[in-house]
Amino acid sequence: MLYKTLQGIFFVIFKALYRTEVIGLEKVPEDERIVICANHKSNLDPILLSSNFKRQIHWMAKKELSSNFFMRWLVDTLGAFFVDRNSADIKAMKTAMRLLKEKEIVGIFPEGTRVKEVDLANAKSGVALIAHRTKSVVVPCYIDGNYKIFRKMRIIFRDPIDLKELPKQSSEEYEIISRNILSSIYDISEIGD
Repeated sequence: MLYKTLQGIFFVIFKALYRTEVIGLEKVPEDERIVICANHKSNLDPILLSSNFKRQIHWMAKKELSSNFFMRWLVDTLGAFFVDRNSADIKAMKTAMRLLKEKEIVGIFPEGTRVKEVDLANAKSGVALIAHRTKSVVVPCYIDGNYKIFRKMRIIFRDPIDLKELPKQSSEEYEIISRNILSSIYDISEIGD
């Protein structure tokens, strides 16, 4: 209930302040397990995306936020979950996989932190591993704009990446797939095979 209420409030705020435009929403599959993967430039990114997406997105949130009582409460209440970016966080991966198996939508920033310049080496291999093991579809999403008042923000959904039919992958192959997901977000030519 709180999620839907905040979603409506922020939808109006973002539309008024940033003239938000959503492009390619029709590309998001209806009846699939979905991982939304977006670029990350601001702490407002998950709020912007969630307020402009009909279904609830369960975001992976950095563990550092859990030290603040209010942020911990808010993250828990809104269905997000914490991840330790400095280790292979098995608990966070299991949570993401459980949500996907329940046909919930999981949101991940594959670079793991806010970035100003594109570097495909920043892609975390866990993104591909989670999507592949749960037979999920990855929807790359590009957030365009700088959150300047009355300047347009655009959310651009790219073509989905279906990993369901891939055979078992090695760690190195998951890294390549994650870099390809990141290249799709930024709409630059793919790398590797």
